[in-house]
Amino acid sequence: MGKMSFIEGLQKRFFLGYSYKYNTFELDPIILATSIKVAVLDYFRNTPWYWIIRDAVFYHLLFNVLSRIILYIRGYGLLTSISKLFHYASRRLFEVLLSLPMVRGSVDKEVSKVLATIEKDMIKNDANLKDFPELPRTGLSEADVLKELDKLNSVLKHSDWENGKVSGAVYHGGDDLIDLQSKAFKKFCVANQLHPDVFPGVRKMEAEVVSMVLNLFNAPPTGCGTTTSGGTESLLLACVSAKMLGLRYKGITEPEIIIPKTAHAGFDKAGYYFGIKIHHVDLDPVTFQADVKQMRKLINRNTVMLAGSAPNFPHGIIDDIVSIGKLGETYKIPVHVDCCLGSFIVAFMSKAGFNDVPLFDFRVPGVTSISCDTHKYGFAPKGSSVIMYRNPELRKQQYYVSTEWTGGLYGSPTLAGSRPGALVVGCWATMVHVGADGYINSCKDIVGKARELKEFIQKEIPELQILGDPLCSVISFTSNKIDIYELSDTLSKSGWHLSALQNPSSIHLALTKLSLKSVDELKHLLKSTVDKMKQSPDAKPSSDGTSALYGVAGSVKTVGVADRLIEGFLDSLYKLEPEHAT
Repeated sequence: MGKMSFIEGLQKRFFLGYSYKYNTFELDPIILATSIKVAVLDYFRNTPWYWIIRDAVFYHLLFNVLSRIILYIRGYGLLTSISKLFHYASRRLFEVLLSLPMVRGSVDKEVSKVLATIEKDMIKNDANLKDFPELPRTGLSEADVLKELDKLNSVLKHSDWENGKVSGAVYHGGDDLIDLQSKAFKKFCVANQLHPDVFPGVRKMEAEVVSMVLNLFNAPPTGCGTTTSGGTESLLLACVSAKMLGLRYKGITEPEIIIPKTAHAGFDKAGYYFGIKIHHVDLDPVTFQADVKQMRKLINRNTVMLAGSAPNFPHGIIDDIVSIGKLGETYKIPVHVDCCLGSFIVAFMSKAGFNDVPLFDFRVPGVTSISCDTHKYGFAPKGSSVIMYRNPELRKQQYYVSTEWTGGLYGSPTLAGSRPGALVVGCWATMVHVGADGYINSCKDIVGKARELKEFIQKEIPELQILGDPLCSVISFTSNKIDIYELSDTLSKSGWHLSALQNPSSIHLALTKLSLKSVDELKHLLKSTVDKMKQSPDAKPSSDGTSALYGVAGSVKTVGVADRLIEGFLDSLYKLEPEHAT
């Protein structure tokens, strides 16, 4: 056999894995090993130390970059990766173009017009209301305060939530519950969960709330959790727990979380706040569940958590939690299930006779944490949720502990320090008052009515298409015949406020107890409105309606404009009077 150079040997070694014959050479492992050894020794003998460091840094960076590119392409596929790169480049290009002086002025003018409309709609006032931009010199009497509260509740125009014409938002359990919660709040209005020694009764009630919810979601004996201020905080804490677990036990300093595209924005908020990279998994085009195969491809050494929803907010679809749980077990990665919206609906469905709901809770071995909003279908006062864990070790990761603060030893179980004890008292009072039978009946009524609406749309309004097969309380639909956003705006003018969604363009209704008496009205309104719109297919949508807003948000040519409009909306929450001229 002829002599083989070091490079030829390496080439031969590379192609061996593909059973490829390199020219006429046969691989000799001894020659290959000797060639590598000689090359390495020669490099270290004849290369200055500072060049060795330079080369090491360069190849380390190159390896990291190539590894990330390969992982990205493996997870999203070559064509999708190229498409995402093109989209990113396009956004950056138009961002630069819109910032140019000759363009920026026109953009600012148009944005100001829209913001003026937003502020006009948002900032409501009335001549009959008193204004308090600063403290009154002399405080109002109790009678005057109550009188002003009554006027604020009745004078300013608001959505017809009392008759259930708003998607979700108000999870009213009945006037008797409101009365009970008000009395409970009065008894514990000064209670602070930060001081359990001062308010031991509140500590007991919080522990019982957590225990009752753990029981509903079939937690093992090691199950534990905490109450939180809402679903977003529950998700933030689940993400913090996963991040810290990965850091402390696996040394992961660049954490990544893999979630479905339909997962709640609270996950992305956690990524923004806590420096976690979020991967969004595509949906199955038929079931609208998360693509578990893609989720597996995106798993890498930095993955600290997988997540699914039961159900998700946009379409009301329950992800394949069993398959996601198996992924978590296989790769030893925590799995979180977001049941914030499903809450006491999804937890009681089997007991209410709906036996088509797949496993989603702690009965799935790979599930390590679950979030549940007690202030939704649990009818507790707003500001009440529970984050649950399979064991105390997972919960411990969300704790903040400081032993060196000059103010003393400090420990906090959640993001907040002081927490209003009256809210958890209201939650406890609600749960023990309604009881399991009450929640079962509520589940029967709400889910039954939601399925009735779904069936009506499928049979009577073929122009609308239900997304996936929602099983719980949320019905989402799109259309390939009419402008779905224009439908949303038209319904709004009739007093119905449904939630607008995107990717795909659609709207949904999250049914509540209040919706039960108005669903029949919605069915007739939907059909008549669609019939009218079908007769005028070429009608242009409102220039300032939902369609226009989501068109701006979805176009790379107006990148950043939707962000400014949302920021302007948030700014308007804290203004006393509109500032923009119409």
